[in-house]
Amino acid sequence: MDKAASLVADLLAFIALDGCTDDQFDQLALRLFAYQYESNAPFRSFCQRRGATLRNVKTWSDIPAVPIDAFKAMELRSAPPSSDERVFMTSGTTGRAARGRHFHPQLAVYDLSMTRNFGQRFMQGQARLPMGILFPDEQAMPNSSLAHYLALAKSEFGTPDSRYYLTPQGLDMPGLCAALEASERSGLPYALLGASFSLVHVMDALRAQGRSFRLPAGSRILDTGGYKGQSRELPLEDFYADLSALFGVPRTQCINMYGMTELSTQFYDNGNATLPSVKSGPHWIRSRLVEPVTGRSVAPGERGILVHCDLANYNAVTTILTEDVGLWAEGGFLLLGRAEGAAAKGCSLAVEEFVKAATA
Repeated sequence: MDKAASLVADLLAFIALDGCTDDQFDQLALRLFAYQYESNAPFRSFCQRRGATLRNVKTWSDIPAVPIDAFKAMELRSAPPSSDERVFMTSGTTGRAARGRHFHPQLAVYDLSMTRNFGQRFMQGQARLPMGILFPDEQAMPNSSLAHYLALAKSEFGTPDSRYYLTPQGLDMPGLCAALEASERSGLPYALLGASFSLVHVMDALRAQGRSFRLPAGSRILDTGGYKGQSRELPLEDFYADLSALFGVPRTQCINMYGMTELSTQFYDNGNATLPSVKSGPHWIRSRLVEPVTGRSVAPGERGILVHCDLANYNAVTTILTEDVGLWAEGGFLLLGRAEGAAAKGCSLAVEEFVKAATA
């Protein structure tokens, strides 16, 4: 078995565990660091510029965090290209021409990361639910990590009558309303999943029709992503209040998923009765709050830029500097929006440093 195959096998076994110790996490993080340091030339150059070597990186928090925009600047991969790899691409809707690319030689690790986490956090141990998906399918968006994520949710956790209601022809409101009515009549809980902006369109359509629903107990809603100019923007308080009122789902069951194309693992909250909600992840991902230029952790109680070390990111880089501001909270972190001002400038400088090091 070659090094990559051995790592994948051990990662799958690690994700399948119920938890891990700090030492177990560090051991696997350092194996992945060594593999990526040897196989991923741009990452190795960046580490050398930062003075991080196989000798002095002793724990996961010592691994240099690669700025998220580096995924737009160059290919970050440990395995060579192959004809059957999957490439997930960022949406490209933030006004920047380039799109970030995340290369997956295979999807076994990504898929297990998603299903293990989703089953515990969104399904809450329930085997299957009828699902309505408010996002295009993988045929329409083959390079979308969210399309793949939702396809997995439907295939692994949805009942046979689960289906997509956002198609190339548009939003199928009659079909969705029929499914919601059927759930009300049967008393069987229903799950509605999709991008936040899709849910805004559905709520606007329901209001225009003067309609609302009281979905049965156990029903739940998952939203992810922002509005990205694709719908009118709503303050979070109004968004979750409207979701609860129009679908009859308590805000404790209106769950937000925080994820990104550049990661292979997602974070969830435990509902949005209180805002901002506390996000947390499974045992194979850990986070830091840092000052973006130096990469140093901020003092306790201070806001910082989120860094995530995702062990499921075995082919690209495990450790990523986001552009998201966070604050520690009991049980996880609060997500406080995108970096602005000096913090945003720091993120940009970090990207420039990475590109200079990688192309030197």
